[in-house]
Amino acid sequence: MASAWFYHMTRSPLEATLPVLLGKALQAGWRVAVRGSDAARLGWLDERLWLGAEDGFLPHGLAGGPHDAQQPVLLTTGRDAANRPDCLVSVDGAEVAPDEVGALQRVMILFDGNDPAAVEHARGQWRDLTGAGCAAQYWSQESGRWEMKAESA
Repeated sequence: MASAWFYHMTRSPLEATLPVLLGKALQAGWRVAVRGSDAARLGWLDERLWLGAEDGFLPHGLAGGPHDAQQPVLLTTGRDAANRPDCLVSVDGAEVAPDEVGALQRVMILFDGNDPAAVEHARGQWRDLTGAGCAAQYWSQESGRWEMKAESA
């Protein structure tokens, strides 16, 4: 069974953390859906991904285009991503259901550690997912690098 990995961002913002994680997911051969809760915010994130370093280009698309099914990374607000992802990345509090964790290779939940409401929402997601029997890991960057701080089998 797959697991949900929670990333507590305290030193790097979403636009810096997401490209690194997407790069690792693509290196693993996974197709990825990045699920957000706001279409305008995903549009902003789409622009940031296009403006990244040339040597770190991440092929991706914003849901609603003619080639959604072919996108290695698809930014979407919907649950059913057209690109048939192996990995789901939840940003900005987008919901993740326990059945999704079991059906995918990995679920990543990124949250802003400097936003108390985002931290509380992520804690609720942890309780909901682990309470439903999903395995989970909690990663923090408070020391300056990502370290696993907790795990629930």
